[in-house]
Amino acid sequence: MTIPQDAAARKAISPVVCYPVETLPAPDMALYEQARTTLTKVSEVVAPARDAATFRVKAGQFFRIKSIEGSQVGDLNLWSADDLQERFYSGKTRALHGTHITTGERMWSSFPGLRPMATVTYDTLGWYGIDEFGGSVHDVIGTRCDPYTHNLLSGGHYHHCCHSNLTRALAAHLGCSLKEAEPHVHDVLNVFMCTGFTRDTGQYFMKASPVRPGDYIEFFAEIDVLGALSACPGGDCSSEHSSDTAACHPLLIEVFDADPATLNGWQSPAMNGYDRSHGL
Repeated sequence: MTIPQDAAARKAISPVVCYPVETLPAPDMALYEQARTTLTKVSEVVAPARDAATFRVKAGQFFRIKSIEGSQVGDLNLWSADDLQERFYSGKTRALHGTHITTGERMWSSFPGLRPMATVTYDTLGWYGIDEFGGSVHDVIGTRCDPYTHNLLSGGHYHHCCHSNLTRALAAHLGCSLKEAEPHVHDVLNVFMCTGFTRDTGQYFMKASPVRPGDYIEFFAEIDVLGALSACPGGDCSSEHSSDTAACHPLLIEVFDADPATLNGWQSPAMNGYDRSHGL
C-alpha cells in the first residue's frame, strides 16, 4: 500500500451529518408529558428469562419495558398491528437519531411507510449519556443474537438466542409455523443494552448494562403495534451471549391508557407521502 502525499489533508476534511433533522417532524413532548400524568395500567406481560413474549398496544396508549429482578437486556421487535410488512426499521432510526435512542426520539417503520411507530417518552437511564469508552444504552446498532451467527462462529446449535425467542413467540401469537414466522423477525432495539464501537478497530462492543430493578423505558404508541420482547440469554451482556452461562432475569411489559382529553390534537401519523413512482 502506498500512502498518498495528501493523505493527512484528505483525512482532515470535516464530516457532515447525513440526515440533518431540523425539518424532521418533532413529537409534541409537552402533550405526551401531560398525558403521562393520567396513566392507568390496563395490561402487563412478562418476557421470561431466555425467552420472549408478545404484546399489543393501541395507538394513543403508552407502554413500558421494565427491569424487575436483575440487570437484564431485552431485544424488541415492533410491527404494525394491521400489516406485519410494516415493521421497525433500525437502520433508518439509527440514521435519523444516532446509534442509541432515548427520550424524545422515535422508532421508525420500514419502507414504504417510514413513519413513527413509537416515541420514547421517558427513560430512567437517560442520565447515562455516552461513557468514556463511547458506550451508551438502548442501541439500534446490533441486529440481535441469533443461532446462525453462533453456528458460524462456534459450530453449535443454541436455541435460546433472541432471534429464536422472537420467532417462537411470534409463531405462537400468529398461530403459524416457525418457518412462516421467522421472516417477520427483524433487527431490534436493544433495550437497556450498553454498546458502542471500539475506537481502534471499529468493532461492535458490549459491556455490563447499567439497568437495575425498577428502571424502565417508556414509549407512546403512534400507531397500533404488535410487539415482541426477548429477555436476552446474555443477561446484562457483560461477558457473553448465545449460551446459558449468564445470569438472566425476566422483563416486564406494561401497557397504559391515558385520559383521552390530554391527547386532544394528537393524530396517528399517516404513511409516508412519497408517491412511489420511482421516476417512471
